[in-house]
Order: sequence, then C-alpha cells, then structure tokens
Amino acid sequence: MQAVILAAGRGTRMGPLTETTPKPMLPVADAPLVGHVADAAVEGGADELVLTVGYGAERIRDHFGEAHRGVPVRYAVQESQRGTADALAAAAPHLDDEFAVLNGDSLYRGADLARLFDATPQIGAYRVSNPSQYGVLTVDGDAVTGVREKPADPATDLVNAGVYSFPAETVDLLDVPESERGERELTDVLERVMRRADLGYAVLEEWMDVGRPWELLEANERRLPGGSAARDGVAGGGVHPDATLRGDVVVEEGATVGPGVVVEGPARLRSGCSVGPNAYVRGATLIGERARVGHAVEIKNSVLMAGATVGHLSYVGDSVLGRSVNLGAGTNVANLRHDGEPVRATVKGDRVSTGRRKFGAVLGPGVKTGIQTGINAGVTLSAGARTEPGEMVLRDR
Repeated sequence: MQAVILAAGRGTRMGPLTETTPKPMLPVADAPLVGHVADAAVEGGADELVLTVGYGAERIRDHFGEAHRGVPVRYAVQESQRGTADALAAAAPHLDDEFAVLNGDSLYRGADLARLFDATPQIGAYRVSNPSQYGVLTVDGDAVTGVREKPADPATDLVNAGVYSFPAETVDLLDVPESERGERELTDVLERVMRRADLGYAVLEEWMDVGRPWELLEANERRLPGGSAARDGVAGGGVHPDATLRGDVVVEEGATVGPGVVVEGPARLRSGCSVGPNAYVRGATLIGERARVGHAVEIKNSVLMAGATVGHLSYVGDSVLGRSVNLGAGTNVANLRHDGEPVRATVKGDRVSTGRRKFGAVLGPGVKTGIQTGINAGVTLSAGARTEPGEMVLRDR
C-alpha cells in the first residue's frame, strides 16, 4: 500500500508559529508532526510514502530524505494550495496501485491504519460527542452512504477523520471542480468513488486534527516524552548530580540539566538545550533543540521551540514559544481566567474558545520581551514583536 501524506499547507490557523516553520514540521515530542504521521503509516503497513509538499518543502525534504524507517519516500510538489484533491492530484503520477491518503497534520495510530489499509475503498471514522461540528457519516450496515458537513441533526456520532484508502483507479476521478471556497475538495472525489463502489469505514481508536496552537499542546500531551522514555531516569544527556528527575523524562544526548533543577515528566529535553540551575519543569513539556531555561525559571505544560530562551526569574505555563523567542528577566505568562471560563484566543482574526481552562500565550518566532513583562492568558504575539520593560500585555499584537 502506498501512502500519500498531504503536507503542502502553511497552516494559517497556527499563525504566527508557521511564519518560519510549515505546520507539518511543528514539534511534537521527539519528531515533527508529519514524522508521527509517517510513523503511523509505516506501522500500518505502508510500503512507500509519497509526500505532497509546498510551503517549506525543503524543511520536509531535509527531515525525511529518501527513506523513513526503511520505507522509500518520494515527493510531489503542489505549486499553489488549491485544496486537498489538488494536493492528491500532484501525487498522482507516483501512484500505481492501491493507495491511502493521510493528512500531514493529524495524529493516528498505526494499528488503526492497518485496518484502514486492509481494504479499499474505505474511510477512517472517529466517534465524537459533538458530531455536528464535523463532517458526519451516514451509514447502512458496513457501508457509508453519505457525508454531511456540520449537520444540525447528525445521524451518527461517526465523523470523517480525513484519512482514506482508495483503489488505484481513483486517480482518474481527481479532476473535480472548485468548491464554493475556491478549492478542489477530496470529499468531492469521495462522492465519485461512492458512485462506483460501496465505501466501507474503519473506526479509529485515536485521531486528532492538530490545527491550532492549543492543539499543538494537546498533541505533545499525548505523545511526550516520545521515543524511548526513561521512567525516573535519563536517556543520554548530561544531568548534574544535584538535579532531580521524576516520571517519564528523556534528556537527549547533548542536552544539559544543571544543579537544583527539578523535572517532572512527561518531558523531553532535546539535544543542545540547557536547563537550570534551579529551574522547575513540570507537566507535559517539550524543551526544543538549543533552547535555554535559566535560573529560577518555571516552565509548566508548554512547548519551547528550537532556540527559545527563558533566561531567568520567569514563569511560562500552558504556552507555545516559537523559534528564537527571548523572554527578558521576570517575564510572567498568565494562563487562567479568574471567572473559570475557558481561555479564548485568536485564530485568523476571530476570538474563539480554546476549550481549555488553562492556556497561556502563543509567541511567534523572534519575539523579545523586556524585563518584568506580564502577558495575559490567551494573548498572541506576532513574529518579531517586542515589549517594553514592565509592560502588561493584555491584547494581541
């Protein structure tokens, strides 16, 4: 089974994190997001991967090279992002047999994909408590009879997880017209497939669409520490004898943990990062490559991307710090509303609920804060933003 992984999009809902990093390359535990997709595809039985790339294509090519876990990798280029059917059409010249289609920004389990790959055509389905927010499947026995987008009266709790297995001849059905939003949609291809054959479905045990910053946090909560975890211990790295590690903590080779540091897992400290002295890292936390956490800093349930620095005397909770962020001494990030309501954040210009009682800030690449800066819960700072010493940041900028 060939597996096509759609990884060409920029990921505007993740802004500003994707200003310098394509969404599929955002970090989740020990690999970029698309790396977890590729892992699941290989574990599910894929014998070749075809990655459709576009924005940030070289980053993706550099990560995978010509093979992933012994499975050949080929690349197709989607010149402009014109929808999922267009992305699949870009990969069509590489397809010569049955194939699967996966999104490069979702989490799957290999065992689930094995069942999906077992027959064609099939769609991956996932049970949710709020199906009216998704494309809902209508079914008759083992066959899918339709997919209704965000119905007010959903017929089932099964929703379209955006992952499919198709027979080879599906490549002849990809030339669908543009939808109302100006894109060529894979769901329109699906309708053509259903006219030719019964469409089965495989119910997935795990699926997560990672589209917004707080979902990147959740993805890390699910996957940390990643790779070979060390229960109450260390995998590689240099840990001072006066440091304390509890729970599932991985300190990669080339990372350092100074005296007086406490790390409570699940956590992963990536190669080249440094933590401490006297820092406290807790919750599901990822400290990225070459990131630095200094004296008397507390990091809780957060993602620090490569090169981010929280130098000293600061608190960062439930937040995502982009590449090369630098927080001045005494910078504190709030992560809780006093009224107990879920924190709201901005996505593509709209304030929406994160659904999380605790959520801090999203700091784009290159943000720098002055000393004693305070940042309110749910604030997003755009790439390269600056704050003044002692400033209280209550709104996005």
